[in-house]
Amino acid sequence: MNKFWLGVVSISFALVISCKTQVPYTPNTAFENEVKLLEAKDKTEKYDKNAVLFIGSSSIRLWKNIATDLAPIPVIQRGFGGSNFTDVVHYTPRLVYPHEFRAVAVFVANDITGGKKDKTPNQVKDLFKTFVQLIRTKNANAPIFFIALTPTPLRWAVWNKASKANDLIEAYSKTQENLYFIKTKDAYLGPDGLPIKTYFVGDNLHQNAAGYAVWSNIIKKEITEKLNLK
Repeated sequence: MNKFWLGVVSISFALVISCKTQVPYTPNTAFENEVKLLEAKDKTEKYDKNAVLFIGSSSIRLWKNIATDLAPIPVIQRGFGGSNFTDVVHYTPRLVYPHEFRAVAVFVANDITGGKKDKTPNQVKDLFKTFVQLIRTKNANAPIFFIALTPTPLRWAVWNKASKANDLIEAYSKTQENLYFIKTKDAYLGPDGLPIKTYFVGDNLHQNAAGYAVWSNIIKKEITEKLNLK
């Protein structure tokens, strides 16, 4: 990594540890090879300067039809599997800063899982705020879309905490210019109030084609409206 990227990564690390809720972070080197592969695409692929850049965890990475699902909106896909918000913040300078873009969309779903290392809803909100600061360093006015955490069968036991994180981020977004919260919850809950299992693959966490069809329709509609696209 050259001196420039060491500098911007240091900035992101400093922003993480400066969060009010003090989220400790050690870079997860398991993602390094995956991030390098994404960086390599910058050398071989050309992107529209008016693209929406999608960054986040495996739901972004596994979205195989993102380009066709969101067409004619041009996209840049920069998801890496299993990441949480501290990982996304750490790698944002390397995955976002090389690009020109019209807007950024982020989805990160691995901070509240029911595990011992779970973050609190407030910590998730503060990490999102840190992410926003990093994007604003690159582009002060670009619209930023937070795609809401999705209710899933696997993590239903902690949905109340994930839903609280959604609420906090939505409330914060309403206080900021060019910051948008994309609601998805209602589309994923059935008449019984539980997650619709037919939208997920066998792990009850990741979406199948039917789930992505629902997701893409919601996301495309919101981005089209907020960016005044036709």
